[in-house]
Formats: sequence, structure tokens, C-alpha cells
Amino acid sequence: MTAVTSILNAGRNYWARSETHDAGVLVDARDYYRELYRAIRKARRSIVIMGWQFDSDVTLLRGEDLEEAHGGEVRLLPLLDQMCRENPELHVYILAWDFSMLLAMEREWMQHLLFNWTTNERLRFRFDSSSPLYAAHHQKLVVVDGVQAFTGGMDVCDCRWDDRDHPARSKLRCDSGRDPHGPYHDVQTVLTGPAVKPLAELFEARWAHSGGGEIRLEPVARDDVSFQATMPAPPGPVAISRTFGKTILPPQEEVQEIRALYVDAIAAAERFIYIENQYFSSRAIYDALVKRMRAAGRGRLQVMLVLPRQPEALREQIAMGVAQVRLLRALREVARETGHGFAVYGSAAKGEDGSDVFTYIHSKVMVVDDTFLTVGSANTTNRSLGLDSELNLSWEAQAPGDAVSKAIRRIRVSLMAEHAGLAGVSALRPLVEADALVETLDRVAQEGLLRLRPHPLETVFDQNPLFKPLEPEDFLIDPEESVLDESLFEALHKGDDGLFASGVRLLSRWLVGPSCDAPPHRAILPCVPAQEEGGTAGP
Repeated sequence: MTAVTSILNAGRNYWARSETHDAGVLVDARDYYRELYRAIRKARRSIVIMGWQFDSDVTLLRGEDLEEAHGGEVRLLPLLDQMCRENPELHVYILAWDFSMLLAMEREWMQHLLFNWTTNERLRFRFDSSSPLYAAHHQKLVVVDGVQAFTGGMDVCDCRWDDRDHPARSKLRCDSGRDPHGPYHDVQTVLTGPAVKPLAELFEARWAHSGGGEIRLEPVARDDVSFQATMPAPPGPVAISRTFGKTILPPQEEVQEIRALYVDAIAAAERFIYIENQYFSSRAIYDALVKRMRAAGRGRLQVMLVLPRQPEALREQIAMGVAQVRLLRALREVARETGHGFAVYGSAAKGEDGSDVFTYIHSKVMVVDDTFLTVGSANTTNRSLGLDSELNLSWEAQAPGDAVSKAIRRIRVSLMAEHAGLAGVSALRPLVEADALVETLDRVAQEGLLRLRPHPLETVFDQNPLFKPLEPEDFLIDPEESVLDESLFEALHKGDDGLFASGVRLLSRWLVGPSCDAPPHRAILPCVPAQEEGGTAGP
């Protein structure tokens, strides 16, 4: 076996790199929520959760999985409250992004009241407003007893649950009295071992940064920590990379490790790049792909992206869709000029009327040459790589065909097979061999008999001329200055002073008081050298 070009670079594209005792990949929310339920049930001293959004009554076990609960509580907040009441040593900390009021109709109202006033006193919930102006806290992390961690693309909120079959309709995809939502795909990781320590420190810092005060998540000696992953994660050390935007009060320097991680991984690619993501609008990643395609003396590359058919909301289609389609069309032309393979796909099931029902892709995954894998919260957007808070884990092989490379390949093939609807040894062999991935997937997509579909690369303005006057003129802006976030409210709304927003805020404060204390005037996320094997004294 020959050595591979190292992508991971301490201090540039990752913050800490530590060993795991065990690690796995959880594909789609059924597998994640089930393992989260099990971890909560076993918790002894601490459960900490942070994310972009939460809903109190999300059902963690559904369908046949409900048998495991034996009739007990399976909803997120009631379950956490029950565990605190049963175990006087357990403390629960939940940290949510303090979202813009433009999203009020899409969020559960009065969560500060619901989570803090209706539950045990050892369950504490906070909104975190410490992000830079017009930025979002987008990291997703759970740490249990300081010994087990979950992170990736999944929040515990409405309209996320699905299993890997992604049927066109499912009664199990129903939350909070809503009608069942559509197919939904995401990826999370779970791990134990020394790598949990820096992740726990990251939560401690975020909690303090929000004004919640100092907490210490000391690991608990346990011999019953276990999980059932969808697939094993690669063995060996895992690298932890972050994005943070610059803030003045509290002082925080910008961190763009994930941006560097993607750029470096693309530059190192020799055979193929596989990306599945919610969006694609990053100029940095676009430039890196163009540079690699035009590099003299480098081999032919295959680039494959799996994206949603279109952004979920109209505001996202207007603010994000144009930039995404323009970039992807430009990359397709560069690939044609330079002889590289390039394709963008969606995944769909057939509805009862024979129409395509597309799976919404929310995962954030990249695989390069089956020797590098990153999974996390970061979208391939300007915002996720330059301004919002994000968190990714990465694994890197030392040589093609080693144990890490084989594990990465199994994960990549499994994800491709899920999107394509492929099964069986003969159908999967071309994916395993990876000699002509674009050609193989193109044939499957063009036939339209299974799940894979060619992405149309069209915008809402192409589909409906009535929206043409709203089409943005700018091509794209620099990552550090992006005003686009996951829901893109900043692109449409520059303040929270609207009548509706002000009314909701005043009502909330009248009922429960301010959602959080003033953050401390100190740097809680200092720029420190990356550390091997165990992280740093603070993130």
C-alpha cells in the first residue's frame, strides 16, 4: 500500500485530534433518536445538548422501536424531566440558538418557560445569543456523562424523523399534531473515548459564553456505555474542526478550520470527491474545485454531489437557490472543458400517483478517495464556513486499503446505495470499485427506475416567471461577509423590530423574563494551538 497525501493539518484545519474507544455513524433520525434515547436512559450525572433548534415533544422512538420503552416516556422533554426526577444526581443542560423573530412561526413558542418552569430544577435551558451579528449557532452536540458524544447534522426537532427506506409517505413522520412530513435524510456520529473530552470542553465554553456560568463535565466511570451504530466509524483518531465568527463582546477571534478542511481535501483529491449537503453556495469550495480541475498534470477527477431537489422554503429558494444553481452550472462547464466527471443528483420515491417525492437532504458529508471522511454540521455555504458556529469530525487513512480506508468506503457505498436505491452485491460492485462512479450513477439516474434522479439545476425563477423581479443580481459574496444562514432570514430582514416580532418578544419577557443573562466580557473560545490526543484546556 502506498501512503496518501495528508489532509489534516493541526492549527489550520482542525483544532484537536484524539483517539476514540468506539465510534459509529448513525444514518437518518430513526437510528440517531433511538441511540439518543438509550443514552439518556443510562445517564448518571450529566446530559448536555446544544443545537440550532429543539422541540420539546419530539418522539424519539416510533413504530416497532416503541417496544423498547415498555410503555414509558419517549418524548424528549418529558423523558429528560423524568430522568432528573428519578435520579437526584443527574443534571441536564440544553443550549439553543437564540433565533431571529422572523422564524417565530416555525419554532415552538415560550421555550424558556416550557423547559425551565415546567420541569425539574436540575434541568436548565438557555438561549444563546452570543453569535456574531446576523450569524447563527449551528453546532449540534450531545455529551452524556462526559464519556459519550453525538454530533453531526441532526437537531432534535420537528420534521426530521425518517428511516433509511424514505418512503413517499409514512405515518411515522408526524410531529406535534402536524400532517406527516416528507422523506428526510441526515447523518450523525457517535463516539466514546478521549475524543469526548474536547467536545465536552466545547459545550462548557459555549454555556459560559451564553452567560450560563461555569460548569464542569467530569467523565463518569462507567462500564455500560454502548451503542448500535448504523455503520462503524473508522478506527483510530478523529479530528475536530470548527467555525466561529468574530465577536467583540465577548471577544472571540474568527475560526475557519472547516473552510480550510474542505479546501485542503479538494486539493488533495486524486480520484473522486463525494459530497452530500443541504446547500452548495460556497465560493471557497467552488474556487477549490475549479483549481483542482484545472491543475496541470493531475489525474481525471469524479465529483458527485447529492443535494435536495430545491431549498425547503420560498425565502431560501430566492436567497440561496440562484447562487447555488449558478455555481453548479459553472462547475459543470469547467468539468466539460477539462475532462473531469461532474454530476449533481437528488433522491426520490414514487408517490401513489406515480410522481416523484424527493428526499430532503440535510446531511453534511464529504468523502475523498475513500481515504478521507468528514461529517458534521457545516453546510457547503459561505455562512457555514465563515460566520456561524459549526462542528465537524474527520477521519483520515494512512494508505489506500488500510482499515480506516475500508471503513470510509463502507460508509460511502452505503450512503450512495441509499440515495440510488441500489441493493445486492452485483449492483453495489461498481460503487465499491469506484472506477467510474459518475458514469455508473448517471445510468441509474437517467433510467429513473430506482431512487436516483439527475438534479435539474434550475431555480424558482426558471420554474415561475412571476418571481423573476425578485431574482438577485449578485453572483456570490465572500464567506466572511455572508448574510445567508440556514433559513436565510438575514437576507430578508435586518432587524427584529417588526410589530409581530416585538409583540412576541415583549409577551415572552412579561411571562418569563429575559431569556438569558448578559454574557461575560471575556474570551471563552481563545485561539490556542491544536492538540493531539485529548484536546486542550479550553476550546
